[in-house]
Amino acid sequence: MTLLKQRRFGAAIALACTAFAAHAEAPYAFATTPGKLPKDIVPVQYAAHLIPDLAANTFLGSETVEIEVLKTTSRIMLNAVDIEIDAASLSGKNIGALKLTPVVDKEQETLSFALAQPLAPGRYNLALKFHGLINREARGMFHMKYKAGSAARTMIATNMEPTDTRRLLPTWDEPAFRAAFKLTVDLPASFKAYSNTPLERQEKLDGGLQRFHFGVTPKMPSYLLVLVAGELERVSARQDGVEIGIVTTEGKLPSAAYALGATKDLLRYYNNYFGVPYPLAKLDQIAIPGGFNGAMENWGGIVYNESTLLVDPQKSPDSVRQTSFGINAHEVAHQWFGNLVTMGWWDNLWLNEGFASWMATKATDHFHPEWRVQLGALAERESVMNLDARKTTHPIQTPVLTEAQAADAFDAITYAKGQAFLRMLEAYLGEEPFRKGIRAYMAKHQYGNTTTADLWSALEKASGKPVEKLASDWTTQPGFPLLKVEQSCENGKRKVTLSQEQFRLDEAAPEKRLWNVPVQVGSVGGKASYALFSGASTSITQPSCDGTLVIDPASVGYFRVQYDKAGFDALAGQAAKLPDTTRLKLLGDTWSLVQADRLQLASYIKLASAYADEPRLAVWNAMLDNLATLDTLAEGEPERALVRRYITSLAEPKFARLGWDDKAGESTEERQLRALLAGALAKIGDPAVIAEGRARFARFLNDPASVPPSMIDFVMRVAGRYGDAATYEALASRVAQAQTDEERNRYARSMTLAHDPVLARRTLNMALSSELPAQLTSTLVPAVARAEHVELAWAFATANRAALMKDQESVGQNRFFPGVVSSSSNPAHADMMEAYVKQNFGPDAQVEAQRVANAIRTRAAQKTRLLPQVRAALK
Repeated sequence: MTLLKQRRFGAAIALACTAFAAHAEAPYAFATTPGKLPKDIVPVQYAAHLIPDLAANTFLGSETVEIEVLKTTSRIMLNAVDIEIDAASLSGKNIGALKLTPVVDKEQETLSFALAQPLAPGRYNLALKFHGLINREARGMFHMKYKAGSAARTMIATNMEPTDTRRLLPTWDEPAFRAAFKLTVDLPASFKAYSNTPLERQEKLDGGLQRFHFGVTPKMPSYLLVLVAGELERVSARQDGVEIGIVTTEGKLPSAAYALGATKDLLRYYNNYFGVPYPLAKLDQIAIPGGFNGAMENWGGIVYNESTLLVDPQKSPDSVRQTSFGINAHEVAHQWFGNLVTMGWWDNLWLNEGFASWMATKATDHFHPEWRVQLGALAERESVMNLDARKTTHPIQTPVLTEAQAADAFDAITYAKGQAFLRMLEAYLGEEPFRKGIRAYMAKHQYGNTTTADLWSALEKASGKPVEKLASDWTTQPGFPLLKVEQSCENGKRKVTLSQEQFRLDEAAPEKRLWNVPVQVGSVGGKASYALFSGASTSITQPSCDGTLVIDPASVGYFRVQYDKAGFDALAGQAAKLPDTTRLKLLGDTWSLVQADRLQLASYIKLASAYADEPRLAVWNAMLDNLATLDTLAEGEPERALVRRYITSLAEPKFARLGWDDKAGESTEERQLRALLAGALAKIGDPAVIAEGRARFARFLNDPASVPPSMIDFVMRVAGRYGDAATYEALASRVAQAQTDEERNRYARSMTLAHDPVLARRTLNMALSSELPAQLTSTLVPAVARAEHVELAWAFATANRAALMKDQESVGQNRFFPGVVSSSSNPAHADMMEAYVKQNFGPDAQVEAQRVANAIRTRAAQKTRLLPQVRAALK
């Protein structure tokens, strides 16, 4: 599953569980895998039939599940929620046909049948008839309203991960219970339907209906089942014997060409990398309007919010093309990591998501080195390291006991820390040994489940290095180390002393954690060599004192580095000439050390000033993010003027060199940097930049082609932030008329930025609209809060709690209310939110509330400490 960046890095971080200390995990075994369901019965194949009623938003269903009883039992238990069982029976050799009485436990989300006589081992058929709901939010089967020209349309789709298949079918809805699915569905005659496997046949029915029969899937976890149906179109091509299809709503096939070409390239690349060919006959990439943010990797039928897949060749900016390729790469990687080989339980979700994120970056960099996505991933890593440096973090592997905890596991630690750790491990082992280990892992465990122990075993055998010993530190311990560096020159040789301690931004860690740290030590412009650092301190001798010492020059390490003063000054003095990765790491570590009160702000300001003519977009992104944090801390204080004057002094000269308009022959990076700098200047109130943005919006209203794709997001954000009522109306009308998610999201999100509280209230009311998709309405209230309207948004959210929560998919349930105050640095907001969540939600929701509250209080402490330093550093 891909969660878009703004949600992925704002995701829930569960509290560290001290019982989950570093330990050697056992290889996968079905009998000992966690879960609620007994292991005495397993499903073999589901034959399911569905009849949706789109007028009533309900469905009828029936299924026959071939089950295998592994050991004698007197009870059948599986999962079901929000489904009513109309009839149930069991048949098989020596038992005839037994009528069963269902017992539903809504809290545990289980369906049970007590048996009068024990059931002996063997094969049986469980037959069920049932009915359920077609939801508005993306849980189980859901519906979407959209427009095709001026015509209103409705379609249906499914979203099952992590635990929502049970809302569509009674199932053994835990990832270890792999089974085959054979699906049939009755739909209107105008509909086309897509599932995991190709359509076997189609037949006409009475009443203007048709029946779709899909082929049998491979044995797979239940959360990968998919059904999408509506008035759809498809374009296809073949690659390596696989039919690749891009599915869209009517009239959007011209925007499918980019994704089709990318999928062909990615399938070929992954077939080669993994050494196990994609095993299904087809791979559909299905773009739906609304639904959810991001994408879901259903085997053979990946579903995307259309804004994350489709690319309008005339209107879409470069960022849309990059997002499309990157998310496509993530989801197609899941066809191996997650689908072909699946984690045994949700505590190892990172085996799906961290690996898919790492693989997507690797593949995207292979095809588009000009995008510098590896450097961009390092800049994004800063966000998760800031989360991971607080007491409310959790290990990559953390216990999951409930459905809500499974949903909360889709967070920044799972995705971004998982990816960063794998990048560090691959660099240490070497690309070829790492790939050899991955190939062996895929070949051995295909169509099966695993734990991290299975992966470490394969990588250790391939590389000959102590992978399990190293890796367990990083996956079962929360946080990460700070490496403190001291150096001296003795007899012409450089002695480098490294010491490690857990790095924290909020308070000192009570535990004295240590890590096995693979660290590169080198000199600027020279070669670097690896050391595996495992104790509290170690010394390394370099053969010469020549050159400037640099630790982790490629920035592959998931740790902070603090040099002694001489070492820092030497690097900072040549900052502009350092390699991209070294330059970015030095900047990020310095800012983090300032936040942790280990360096003064003046050190960061001096360093950032050396980056004034910085060429790399990722470095500018990181630097402007840091300064934006400082600007936010100074909100309402006299120091804000000093911060903004400094940001202007950095950004304005570079922006002036780039100019307002695209130039022939310039790179994608230069176009994006122009928009980034313009946006940063507008955000801090630069009157000339704001005036130009508003003027361009006025021209856009008369001639949309007057604004090039590279500047469209900047222009809309300026219009939304600084526009008057007439501008707001113009944006609102375009939200209502938009034919694509890309355009509708752009206009609506610009409206959330309104500085005027009267307009902000109007945007909040949009969150209750039934005409907009839940995917969009669920994001509006937190977005308005981030635009300096925290208390206004909070009052609205609490007054409309029931309506707003209905739009939340599973991963958003516990994050919504903490997300409303998440941008604040006022401890009173933390107290208010924690009390509200404790009073109105269950214990699992407290974890995210505590994480966000901790972040707010940490920022409040930083504000108290840093604002006086602003006066000293920027006077």
